[in-house]
Amino acid sequence: MTGDVAVLGAGMHPWGKWGRGFVEYGVKAARAALADAGVEWRDVGAVVGADTVRGGYPGYVAGATFVKALGWQGARVTSVYAACASGAQAVDAARARILAGLADVVLVVGADAAPKGFFRPAGGERPDDPDWLRFRVLGATNPAYFGLHARRRMAVHGDTLEDFAQVKVKNAACGALNPNARYRTAVTAEEVAGSAVVADPLRLLDICATSDGGAALVLSSMEFAHRHGVTAPVRVRAVSTVTPTYPVTVLDLPDIATDSAAGAEPEGPGFRASIARAAYEEAGLGPRDLSLAEVYDLSTALELQWYEDLGLCGEGEGAKLLREGATTPGGRIPVNVSGGLASFGEAVPAQAIAQVCELTWQLRGEAGARQVVGARAGITANQGLFGHGSAVVVVR
Repeated sequence: MTGDVAVLGAGMHPWGKWGRGFVEYGVKAARAALADAGVEWRDVGAVVGADTVRGGYPGYVAGATFVKALGWQGARVTSVYAACASGAQAVDAARARILAGLADVVLVVGADAAPKGFFRPAGGERPDDPDWLRFRVLGATNPAYFGLHARRRMAVHGDTLEDFAQVKVKNAACGALNPNARYRTAVTAEEVAGSAVVADPLRLLDICATSDGGAALVLSSMEFAHRHGVTAPVRVRAVSTVTPTYPVTVLDLPDIATDSAAGAEPEGPGFRASIARAAYEEAGLGPRDLSLAEVYDLSTALELQWYEDLGLCGEGEGAKLLREGATTPGGRIPVNVSGGLASFGEAVPAQAIAQVCELTWQLRGEAGARQVVGARAGITANQGLFGHGSAVVVVR
């Protein structure tokens, strides 16, 4: 069964390093989303919480954790974990419950209190965990992977350090206009080039930080939205949570080896491109129908890769699209007008939900100084460890 669900409310706790527990961030975002929707907490029939593995025991049962903090009222709960794709899977679980007729109104919440520095695997000896292995066997931290990916783009497609820097310049200018962003200062290409090298060729300003933050959505059936007086709501049209298809011949986190192309020729698009393709097919639209996109710019080079994987341009043409100004505000297909991770940093369970919040505000015309004029359709995209795809199509 397929169909649209309404986005009645969107709320966030600003990103930063606040030094408090993730539950506080999630509760603030949830209350903001409920207020935005004009829905009472007691009218919510189900809650889906995106898990954080760093929150200890409460983090593993995020659905019940947030319900308890908001006040027990009998709502059904679900908790999901899919690394960076957790928020999209939470949206998907909520949508499925609504379309199945099991709930009229579902609250989706994700929040995190992230560590300093870069993310690392949980403690303990786990030799069957590829994420653990890449750290212990190769010393391949996330920034190291980002640097290798950037080098590959430079070698294969001719991208330059200046191209990477311009992604940061674009996103920082947008983030400066976003009250929920952690970093709200515009930067120059010279400042990017002058920042410390972290994982050659990437500088400090090429790589996103780890952050605290929270985001929430109130989703409902279309029937409930109409009864609630919302005649033309923003709608979730599609959610893609696909996994890779054998063979995988391009190295990707957290794996440290690829399938051999000698064993089988790849068919169809690579993993990231397949995420977007599934979303487009379900939504019944394509890249040319989009007004904007929110993508997971873990590094500046990875944003350029998403341009190609979303079909906004051909393979190897991401930097060209950027140079033409197509992905800037006012361009043909603005990308990361929220400021992206460059301005927010990663609060892992919240980020994919925050992307949908941004699309919701844009499609309502409520994004203020960063508003994309006439926005009618948008897509989010990110990728979780262990083959978790994540894309959400939102329309008006």
